[in-house]
Formats: sequence, C-alpha cells, structure tokens
Amino acid sequence: MKVYKNYDDLPKIKFPRGQEVFISDSTIRDGSQMPGVVMSKNHKLQIFEYLHQIGIEKLETFVFNHRDKEAARSMLNKGYEFPEVTGWARANPADIDLVLEMDGIEETGILMSVSDSHVIDKMGLPNREAAEEKYLDALQYAVDHGLRTRAHIEDMTRADNYGFVFPLVEKLIEIDPDCIIRLCDTLGMGIPFEGVDEPYGIPTMVKYLHDEMNVKNIETHVHDDFGLGMANTLAGYWHGANWSSLTFLGIGERAGNTEIEKVVLFLHERIEGFDKYNLEAVTEFARFMEREIGIRVPRNKAVVGKNIFAHESGIHTAGVIKNPFTYEAYLPELVGGKRLLLIGDSSGLEVLRHKVEETLNELMGVEAKVLKQDPRLKEIQDHIHRLYDQELRVSSISDEELRGYVEKYFMFEPIVESETHEKTNIR
Repeated sequence: MKVYKNYDDLPKIKFPRGQEVFISDSTIRDGSQMPGVVMSKNHKLQIFEYLHQIGIEKLETFVFNHRDKEAARSMLNKGYEFPEVTGWARANPADIDLVLEMDGIEETGILMSVSDSHVIDKMGLPNREAAEEKYLDALQYAVDHGLRTRAHIEDMTRADNYGFVFPLVEKLIEIDPDCIIRLCDTLGMGIPFEGVDEPYGIPTMVKYLHDEMNVKNIETHVHDDFGLGMANTLAGYWHGANWSSLTFLGIGERAGNTEIEKVVLFLHERIEGFDKYNLEAVTEFARFMEREIGIRVPRNKAVVGKNIFAHESGIHTAGVIKNPFTYEAYLPELVGGKRLLLIGDSSGLEVLRHKVEETLNELMGVEAKVLKQDPRLKEIQDHIHRLYDQELRVSSISDEELRGYVEKYFMFEPIVESETHEKTNIR
C-alpha cells in the first residue's frame, strides 16, 4: 500500500533521456520588449542579482545602445559565474561587432528567421536561399572571431522544417558543432503531444534534431499565445532538449513567454535529484517587478501570486492547519512566500479559532489555548456571517478587525465575567 501524507512521500520523476538541463534567461532581452515596459540600468542589474540568487546559468542582453552596454558592463564587473552574460545580434557583422566590443562576453545569439512570412515579407529577402546565405555568413563571422554561438531559429513552428530549416541547421552545425540550436515557437503554435508532425509538434522536432541530426545542444524558446508555453517547454526537455529560454513572470511580446519561476519550481520539486536552483528569492523578485517595472502579478499566479498560500474556505483552512500538505502543493518558505489564513463568508469555526488564538497570544504575550466549543467564537462567527448575509461586506475580515473582535469578546468582557462568575474558556 502506498501512503502519501507528506511531501517526502511523493515520488519524483526522471527525464527519460537522463540529460543534464539548463536555463537561459531572456527577461532583460525579450522581456524588455513587452509593450509598456522600460528597464533602466539599475532595473537590469537588480534582475541580474535575483537570477544570480536563483542560480540561473545564463542570460542574454542587447548591446545596441548606451544603456544596454552600461548595464552589460556592470553585470560583467560583478564577476559572477552565473548567470553568464551573453549577447544577442541580428544576422549581420555590424551587430556581431557590437557584441565583440563588449570585453567579457563570449557567446552570442544570432537571429535567424525561417518562416516564409518573416524571410520575404518582414526581411524583404527574395527567397529562402538568400536567407540561408545570410545566416551561414553571420555564424561563420561570429565563430571566426572567437564567439560561441546560439542560433535563434525564429518562427520554426510556422516554417518548412524538412524542406528548409533542418538542412539549414545541418550547415550551421558543420560550422559550429557546439552551436545551441534554439527552437523558437514565436507565435505559440507548438503542440506538446507526441505524434504531431512539424511544424507544430515540439516532440517531433526536438527528437529529429537530437536523434536524426545529432545536435548536441537544443534549446526551446516558447511563447504563450495559446497558453501552452509551460507544456511545450517541458516537452522539449522530455524529448531531449538540454536548454530552455525563459523570462521571469513570462514577460515579453504579446502573451509573453514560458515563466522561469514555473520551470525552476517544477525541476526542483518534481524531477529526481534536481536541487541546483534556489527559489527563496522568487516571491521578492515578483514584488520587485510589480513595484519597479510595473508588471501586474495576478493574485492566483502560480508560484508567486499572493493567493498561492491563502486559504479561506472552512474545509481548506481546517486541512492546512492540521497538515499543510493537505492543500498546499509546496511549502511557502520554498519560494519565499507566506501562508495566509483568511476569514470570509466561507470560513469555518476552525480557522476562526486558530486566528483568534493567534491574535490573543500576540495581544497578551502569553500562550493561550482557545477551545473550539467556546461560545465567544460562535458569537464572532455569527456577527461576521450577518455582515455577509446582509451584503454589507464583499472582502475578507482584516487582521485589524479580528483584533477588535478578540479585544471585545476575549479581553474586555471575559475579565468581568471571570471576576463575577469565575469562569473562562481560556486555559
């Protein structure tokens, strides 16, 4: 018989190929392109610090303007092993020269758009052959000048992969066998299920690159337009990718990207033997992004939302009080969060008892025990229920309001009662 009563009881899974996996952050690059977002040098440096605390292996940054370059220099001057600061360039020597001017940057991504709409309509090239020549020349230039490379295969899930992309990748790997081939699901068209062929099937494309073409380094970069970012990123790992390109909170163009905090949490908690990342700073990181960058974080956002460890309904709060494992997938301290037990219209007597006891202990400075049968609890509960029944209340009872109830029912009135009737339910 299998018994699952605490977090350690739950089995973890393994990636079937057993490869070591890594994360490349694009918050400063792709994330900064989110409409309405402007990142200062100090913003980028603080993001860099948070990524360092988590243990992310790599980040990519623009080096086009003065602000980009100053931020990159400051990050490099920190001397951290992680995250490694890498560049990003369009497929032309002038852009790559900007990366080369940044002493300390040893790797660059190179944009290689591969769908026909991008090649012909966006870039104005006459055909695929012209695009291929442009991309191969750019990669060769970067390699000749001593850079490690990352081929940013843009819009691969809307491209002719067997007819154009895979032959292009073969030539890229001939130039640089260690080149990271970034499979870009630019419009979120990818499907995470096996049996779906290209251009949509992430498993099919990753397996083809890995098994048929012997590509050493495969990375996914997935946008979330259809809400499948997380699923497609994990599908990439599952079928042989060893890198994923992510952004914190998923910020980026349109619907954004796969969220770094979700992937890190999944790897840490669900994959066997995976403990190289530290998530304790992610909640603080999210508050920073809200406060300084202006990113609104939904209350129910996985990992960092304010409701992730908030409980109000009677059944849930009673379960969490007895054993957090009952209704929390992971403990708050793992991600730097805090458990909140709220009192509202669906709350039961157990959470009220717990909160009253907690408040009473704070007010009196001694450890007191409140019994669930205490009639004063029922009086407080009845009063709260009347507020909701009469539609005088649409929010939870605040800690300050509860303090008022405790003072009224458990500190002032009981003192008189204990003198005259010599009875109290606090022991």
